[in-house]
Amino acid sequence: MKILVIRFSSMGDIIYTTPVVRCIKKQVPNAEVHFLTKPAFKYIYDNNPYVDKLLLLKATLTETIDEIKAERYDCIVDLHNNLRTAIIKLRTGIPSSTYKKQPIKKWLSLKFKLKLIAPTHLVDRYLVAAKPLGVVNDGQPIDYYVKAEHQLSKLLPPSHQKRYTAFIIGATHFTKRMPNEKIISLCRELKIPIVLLGGNDVKANGDVIATALGDVVYNACGITSLDESVFLVSKAESIIGFDTGLTHIAEAFNRPIVSVWGGTVPELLGVQPYMVKDVLVAGIDLNCRPCSKFGLEKCPLGHFKCMNDMPLDGIIDFVNK
Repeated sequence: MKILVIRFSSMGDIIYTTPVVRCIKKQVPNAEVHFLTKPAFKYIYDNNPYVDKLLLLKATLTETIDEIKAERYDCIVDLHNNLRTAIIKLRTGIPSSTYKKQPIKKWLSLKFKLKLIAPTHLVDRYLVAAKPLGVVNDGQPIDYYVKAEHQLSKLLPPSHQKRYTAFIIGATHFTKRMPNEKIISLCRELKIPIVLLGGNDVKANGDVIATALGDVVYNACGITSLDESVFLVSKAESIIGFDTGLTHIAEAFNRPIVSVWGGTVPELLGVQPYMVKDVLVAGIDLNCRPCSKFGLEKCPLGHFKCMNDMPLDGIIDFVNK
C-alpha cells in the first residue's frame, strides 16, 4: 500500500508527525510511506528510516499535484488540513483521511478563555487521521536523527564538555521568551555549567546573559548549526526551553526537560512534552493567558506577568536535583 502523509509546516508540528509516520510504516502491511512538506523543513525527515521518499512542495501547486498523481498513491493522510491540501485531495481524487483542527473551538477557547479543547496531545490528534489504516499509538517518543557525527570537544569549551544544562533561549515571538534578567536569575542558581542555544536572533541576548554570569555560561547562540544544536541537546544532562522547535526536538532524546510557557499554553495546541519520562511544564495561571495561539511581538497588556511573575524555585529544584 502506497501512502502519502502531508504536513507543510511548522517545525514543531512536523516533529509531532514522526510517530504517525513510524506507526504507519510498522503497522500497515507492506506500506510504502512518502511524506510531503516544504523544502525548509526537509531536515526533519533526513535519515528517517520510516519514510521511503520525501516529497518537497514545488514552486506551483500544479507541479506538486502532477508529482503526486505520477506516484499513484492508494491513500493520503492529510495532517495539515488547509486550502492547499484540500485542492490536492480534490484534484488528485485519491482517497484520504484528514486531521481535524477544530478552529472554532480553538478560537472560542482563546477569545473567551474557555476550555473547549481536550488536552489531548497533537500526536494523538494526528493519529485519529491514520486510524482508518488500522494504526494505533505505539507509545514511543518522537523521532529525530542527528545528521552527522559531532564531537563535544569541537563545539564546547573544556569546562562544559563533561556536564551541562542546555538552555534554549530562542523562540519566534517575544511573548514566548523569558526576559534576559529572569534568565540570569535562574541560571545563577543552577549547579552545573550552562550552554545557551538559539539562532542569530538571540545571540545578543546570549551575550548579555553570559557577560552577567561569567564562565559558567557558554553562549552557543548563532554559532552552532541546527544539527549541532540538536546534538548538544542530545548530550545535555537536562534541558530548559521555551515553546519553540528545538525544545520539541529535544523530546526525542528523553532527557529531563523544563518546558517554559509564557503567553501561549500547550494544552490548546496539544504540544506539551511528549513521551518524556522526567518533565516539568512551567507556567502561571492568569486571566489574560493565553493571549495568543502562537505568540506575539509584545504583551498586549504591557505587564508581561506570564514571564515576569513566574516563580523560579520549581525550575531550579527540578534542574538541580
